[in-house]
This record gives sequence, structure tokens and C-alpha cells, in this order.
Amino acid sequence: MNPVVVVHGGGAGNISKERKERVRQGIVKAASEGYAVLKAGGSAVDAVEEAVAVLEDDPEFNAGHGSVLNVNGEVEMDASIMDGKDLSTGAVSAVRCIANPVKLARLVMEKTPHCFLTDQGAAQFAAEMGIPEIPGEKLVTERNKKRLEKEKHEKAAQKPDCQKNLGTVGAVALDCKGNVAYATSTGGTINKLVGRVGDSPCVGSGGYADNSIGAVSTTGHGESILKVNLARLTLFHVEQGKTLEEAADLSLGYMKSRLKGLGGLIVVSKTGDWVAKWTSASMPWAAAKDGQLHFGIDLDDTKVTELP
Repeated sequence: MNPVVVVHGGGAGNISKERKERVRQGIVKAASEGYAVLKAGGSAVDAVEEAVAVLEDDPEFNAGHGSVLNVNGEVEMDASIMDGKDLSTGAVSAVRCIANPVKLARLVMEKTPHCFLTDQGAAQFAAEMGIPEIPGEKLVTERNKKRLEKEKHEKAAQKPDCQKNLGTVGAVALDCKGNVAYATSTGGTINKLVGRVGDSPCVGSGGYADNSIGAVSTTGHGESILKVNLARLTLFHVEQGKTLEEAADLSLGYMKSRLKGLGGLIVVSKTGDWVAKWTSASMPWAAAKDGQLHFGIDLDDTKVTELP
């Protein structure tokens, strides 16, 4: 089986020209490093963990070091990961003071009998696993401080914007043994209530992986994604014989028509086909397969380059 990895950097509104290049570099780096793991014989789980960790370390994305702030100006992060081989999964929510929630989610999957740990329990488990704690303020960027101030001002002025709060990062992969996996990570939504949890750590909504079908990672309006179980809904359509593109269009279209929820997703099938689709204004994405890297941000701007 030829390995494949696809990554996304979250749905977004209009990205400035200056920032767009940094976002493009980040998404290309994540896909390239995830693909390198696969080419070296690593598993699909290894690849999605590595790709998402790269994006968590990049302050341009709403995860890890680039996480948006809650109503108190603090970072609370969610993440999940799933192995399509045996449907094992790990998730964490409302975690603070760690650099890579996706790595903690994998430890939940592999080192506990549970699927999901939250808040103080997740923090205690992280300490037991030797994950270094970092000061919360180190995760707070000046850009996100300004975004929170702007959001509070606009909320007070009652100016809702359906293009905001669509940020998440994620990856899906197929390894040379035919195993699929997904990982998704986010800082959530700007100005969210303390303790708010979105779709990203929820299996079936933020992502899903099953070797008999494929793997999905989603992004967008978390409450809408939760209500329609967007990831599993997409794979349901694949099970019913739809192409990946048809399945993505059907599930995203249903969420938009039923709930006015915008979003996006990446999918890889059990045979190595893949697709990236979105209804938000844009979605940074990249896919690596057969020594080639495909990537883009807006509709109709896909570029292709050879991987080293």
C-alpha cells in the first residue's frame, strides 16, 4: 500500500497575504514530516501524531502554541487520536500548560483503559506520564490577545460573524500496512466559556478512523459538527458507496443546510484515495502521496511539488 498523509489547518475567513505564506509553509511542513514518518516505515498513528504536533508548535494555527483564548484570557485545548486498526482512541479536553495535547491524547489511548480524560484529571495524568508543564502565558500570543479584545467588543456591539471560530488542525493517514488513523487538535473558540468543549476531542465528530472504510478529520463550527457527527456521517456515506468527494459534499452540505454550520474536512480511504473539502471561506490543507505534495488554501489554488 502506498502511504498517504493529508493535513488541514482549520477553516478560516479571509487570510491576509502576509499571513497566508506563513500558513502555507506551516501546512506543507506538517504534511512533509508526517509523510517522512510513513516512508520510514512508521504507522499511520505515528504520522498523524507527528503532523499535528508540528501544527501545534506553529503559532499561526489554533492549536497548541497558537490556541485562541477563553473568556478569561486563558488557553484551554482539546485533542483526539484514533487507530483504525482496532478502533482504539484517546482524547483530552480543557487541558492547559502543555505544548502538545495530541501527544497526551495518544498516551490516553495507549496507557489507560479509558478513551477520554479532561481538565484536572488530564493534567494529573500528563504529570504522571512525565509531560513537561509549561507556564500558561507561554501559550498566549499577542495576536490572540488582540483577537479576544476584538471579539468581546464585537459581541458587545452584537456583530456576529459566521466565518469566525473555525480553527482546528488535523491529519489523516494510510500506512504501508493498510492501517488508517486520524488526529485532531484545537484551542477551541475565541471568548468561549471556561470548560467549553467542542467537536475536536469527540470521536465521530472531530474525527474517525476505521480500516474497513477510511479516516476523517474535521474543522469548523464545533457545536454544529457535534450535532451531526460530521466525521462518522461522512464515512457512512462512503460505506453507502459514495465517492469521497460525494460523501464530503453530502455531509458538509447537510450541516450547512440544517444548522447553517460552516466547516471542512479531510478524508483518506482504505485504498489511499483522499479529498479535502470545505464550506468556510478557505481551509489550508496539504496532502503527500507517491512522492508528490499537493497543497492549497483557497478554492482553485492547488499547487503540486515533488517531495525530496
